Amino acid sequence: MINLKYNILFFPDKEKVKNPKTGISEYKPDGRLRMRIRWNKKTVNFNVGFRVKIEKQWDETSQRCKHRTSNLQKKSASQINSTIQLYEDAIEEVFKAFSLEDKDPSKEELKQAFNSITGKGNNTNIIKDRKKTFFDYFDLFIDDEGAKNEWTIATTKKLKTTKNHILEMPYEITFDFFDEKGLIKYIKHLRDVKNLRNSTIQKQLKFLKWFLRWASKNGYNNEKAFENFQPKLKTTEKKVIFLSWEELMQVYRHKFPKNKAHLERVRDVFCFQCFTSLRYSDVANLKRHNISEKYIEVVTVKTTDSLRIELNDYSSEILKKYEGEEFANNLALPVISNQKMNDYLKLVAEDCKINEPVNITYYKGNVRHDETYPKYALMGTHAGRRTFICNALMLGIPAQTVMKWTGHSDYKSMKPYIDIADKEKENAMKLFNKR
Repeated sequence: MINLKYNILFFPDKEKVKNPKTGISEYKPDGRLRMRIRWNKKTVNFNVGFRVKIEKQWDETSQRCKHRTSNLQKKSASQINSTIQLYEDAIEEVFKAFSLEDKDPSKEELKQAFNSITGKGNNTNIIKDRKKTFFDYFDLFIDDEGAKNEWTIATTKKLKTTKNHILEMPYEITFDFFDEKGLIKYIKHLRDVKNLRNSTIQKQLKFLKWFLRWASKNGYNNEKAFENFQPKLKTTEKKVIFLSWEELMQVYRHKFPKNKAHLERVRDVFCFQCFTSLRYSDVANLKRHNISEKYIEVVTVKTTDSLRIELNDYSSEILKKYEGEEFANNLALPVISNQKMNDYLKLVAEDCKINEPVNITYYKGNVRHDETYPKYALMGTHAGRRTFICNALMLGIPAQTVMKWTGHSDYKSMKPYIDIADKEKENAMKLFNKR
C-alpha cells in the first residue's frame, strides 16, 4: 500500500467587476467557495456550491466560515461548514481507497472517484441528502440562537465547551442517547474523565438541557427524559469574593514602587468598578462620551440594560486622573485584556497585603474538598462589581436603589449579597459612623 500525501485547501475565489458608477474594477464582497486538492505535483479544484463573504465571513486560518454569520444568500455558517466537512471527509475516503489499491490517481480518476462518493452529477447527492447529526444540530443551535439572541462571545464559548465535552465521550451520540441512562453517563464523564466539580457539572447539564429543549421545540429531538432529570449533586454556596471598605481603601490609596508602576493602572480600573458597579465588559467599553459631570450612562454589554450611574468622589477622581490621556477607540480608562487584568489584580492585591485567609469548600462526586487561600489569590475583575454591591448594602443603601445602579431585575440574584450584608451589619454601622 502506497502512502499518498495530499493537501486540501478551501478558499473563496476573488472576482472583479466594474463599478457602474466609477468604471473602476473592484472585488466582489463575496466569492465562490472552492476546494483545491494537491498531490504529487497535480492539482484539482472543485466548486463547493456556496458563495461566502470574503472579509466578514471567511476565516483563512480554520478554512471555515465564522460562527454566527451567513452569506448573501442567507445560508448559515453551520450549513456551509457542514458541507465543507463532508467534502473533506469524501476526499479523504478517495485517497484512502487509491492507497489501498497502490495507485496514484490521475486528475480525471480523482474527479470521478470524488463525484461518485458525493453523488455530484447524479440524481442523488449525499451532501444534500445526508441526515444531520447530533453535532450538526448543535452547531445550528449555536449559530441560529446566537444570532437571534445576540449572544456574547462568552456565551458562545460556554456552549462550544459543552459540545466538546460530549464529543469526547466514547459513545455514538444521537438525541436518543440522552435518555436517563445517557444523561447519567454524561455526568460520570464530566466527573470521572474531566474531573469537574459538582457545581460545574450542574452548569454543563444546564447548557445541555438548553440545547435539548431547543431541539425538541424545533422537532429534531423526541427524547424527553431531560425534562424531568434532576440528579442530586452535593454543592455548597458559591463564595462571594469582595473587598471590605477598609480593604478597598487600602487598595485605592496604595503607593506602588517604581518597578510595579504598571499595576497602578490596573488598580485604578478595578477601583472604578468597585465605585460604579460596572462589569469588566462595560468598563472596557466605557467611552468619554458616556461620561457627564455627575454621572455615566452605559448600555451594558451582557444584558443591554440602559443604566445611569451617578459618580461619587472616588470614581470622579479616577476619571479626572486620566482625562488628559488618549486611549484607543476614545476609551475613558486604560483597560487591558480581561485575562491580563485578572493576572495583574492578584499581584495588586498581594502588594496591598489583601491576604485574609478564605476557605473554599466544594464537592467532586460525594467527596468534600476544603481549601484555604489568601484572598489576593482569588481576586479577579468579577470582584469589582461584587465589592460595590456588598459595600453599598452594608452602608445601608436600600437594595432597590442598588439594583438601579447594577441593573439587577429581581431580588433572587441580589439575595447572596443581601445575606452578606445582614451578617456584616455591625461592621457596616461602624463604617457609617466614620463617614
